[in-house]
Order: sequence, then C-alpha cells, then structure tokens
Amino acid sequence: MNARQARRTRLLASATATVVLSVTLTGCVTVHGETAVIPAVSKPDAKKILKEFNSTSNKANTSHDPGLNSTIETGALGAIDGAGLKSRKKLAPKGNPGYEPLRLSDARFLIPKQAGWPKFFVADTRSNRTQNGRWLLVFQRDDAKSDWRASYLAVLQESEMPQFAIGKRGYAKAVQGGPRSRLAVAPDELSDAYVSYLREGGDDFAPGEHTSKRRDQRKGSANRPGKRTEFADVPAKAPQYAPFGLRTEDGGALVFFASQHHTKETYAKGYKPPVKDPLVKALMTGDPQQSVTYVRVSEQAVTVPAKKDGGEIEFLNRIDGLTSVKGE
Repeated sequence: MNARQARRTRLLASATATVVLSVTLTGCVTVHGETAVIPAVSKPDAKKILKEFNSTSNKANTSHDPGLNSTIETGALGAIDGAGLKSRKKLAPKGNPGYEPLRLSDARFLIPKQAGWPKFFVADTRSNRTQNGRWLLVFQRDDAKSDWRASYLAVLQESEMPQFAIGKRGYAKAVQGGPRSRLAVAPDELSDAYVSYLREGGDDFAPGEHTSKRRDQRKGSANRPGKRTEFADVPAKAPQYAPFGLRTEDGGALVFFASQHHTKETYAKGYKPPVKDPLVKALMTGDPQQSVTYVRVSEQAVTVPAKKDGGEIEFLNRIDGLTSVKGE
C-alpha cells in the first residue's frame, strides 16, 4: 500500500489505520498551562506517548474494543475509528486474533510552544502500513486534567512533507486562530470554507481529487435513473473537532481540520435500497425501504498560504469514515 492509496476516501475506518493512545498518559504540562507560553509536551514524554500508543493500538484492534477506543481517541479520528470498531465488534465479537500488529519507527516530533488549551503536538513516523510515505499523528490534550488523545492521522509522501518553521531551541510554531493566523484562511474557518466550497464552488481551494473533481462527481451522480442522491455538508468545529496548524518556512501552514458529510440516496417507488456490505449494515438504524442516509466524518491535512502572499489551499491528505447509517 502506498501513500496515494492511503489518501483514497474510506467507506469505513480501516482496522489497519485505527489508532489508540493509552489513557494513562496524562503528560507533565500542568502548571500555568492557561497563560504561560510553554512546550505542549516534553520530548521524552512525546516518545513515551507514541510508544504506548503503538502498543495500545494493537490491543484495541485485536479485541475490536470500541469502549477502549472512546477513552483514548478524540475528534475526527475518534469518530471514524470508533464507528469502525463498533461495526467490526458486531460482526466479530471475539475480535481479530490474526490482526497484523502496527509498527511505528523512525519518529520525530513537532512540538510547539503554546498558551491555553487544547495543546497539541505531531508525531512524524514511518509505519509498516505504508511502503512509501510517513504517518503524521496529531495528539491533543484538552486541559490539565485530561489525557493525551489522538485526533488526526494523515499519510504523506516524503516529497509532500512541508518545511516546518522550527525555532532556535527546536520547537515548532503553532498557528493561532482568526486574523492572528496571518493565513489566507484561518484554521478555525477552514471547515466552513470547505463546506461552502463543496456547495457553491469558489477560488479558495486548488483543483484536485477532493475539491473540483469531488464537485464534478456529485453533479454526475445527483440524478440517475431510479435513484436521486442529495448531499449535505456540515462544518465540524471545536471543541469536539478542534483544528490544529503548524507554521511552515514560507509563512503558510500545514493545517489539520475536520468536516461532516451526509449523503441521502432515494430510490424510485418499488425499488428497495441495496445495502449489502455487512460493515455498513452493522451501523444501520431503521429499515431501508426507500432511502438510506450515510453520515461520514472526514479529516483533512492541507497547506494554507500566508495571507500576504495569496494563493490556493492544497489538499495533501483526506481520510473519511462512515460513522452512521439510517434507513427509511
């Protein structure tokens, strides 16, 4: 599997990509975290978090344990992987004893100095799940009493990796929200901007698989003989889906953000929706007599140019997962 394949939209969260983090990792940033500009986490603690994350990930995937997953993941990643584990648990209550363990190696850590909450850092690591490319895992901590949890995953080719702005002491630079971001679109406005683009188009986003081509595909599938497809996109915002950004050397940023997408398929009278995938059926509520509504959560990694330079937002990675299905 290469990084390009990993970028393709997922119907359900792959068991190989389900990630979890030990609930015991509370970290050490507890003093003056609301006001002082301090490192989000120490480098030794970041290494420990990633190591325990790798171990607990394998346990959760082997046992198909959505309860465990809900305590150690959050945000878009938690929603996607939690639903995937829930459906697999219904199909295989005893888990998956043949699960191939996840192995992470060659890690480096992008740790910003921050004031206030939530705090975050990014682990940049190789994975045995992808022959080429690297995993970027975002870990966040909501307050001094909370545990570190994984909230985003992106898979990038090394050639796609941005050049991050690193300070003299080796710390990355977090991007603030609103006008202080100095970006073409601030991190806390990206979900709104993407949802608006999918509905109406615009010039904020560069053409590509997840932008212009996605709009074209929707137009082509909206009305087909015997079936009508409707799309409704919803911004995903903090506190449940907090965005995070790291400044790049060119003055722009790499930003992780989430969005929600509803697709309703309505069939002509006399035709029953053909729902055959057992993983989809495991998430379904209601009886699909004429229509089915699929709800997906999507996590994105994009580069955003500096406001003074202008330019378009470019997608580096997008992963989405089915989180619920309703039949009517």
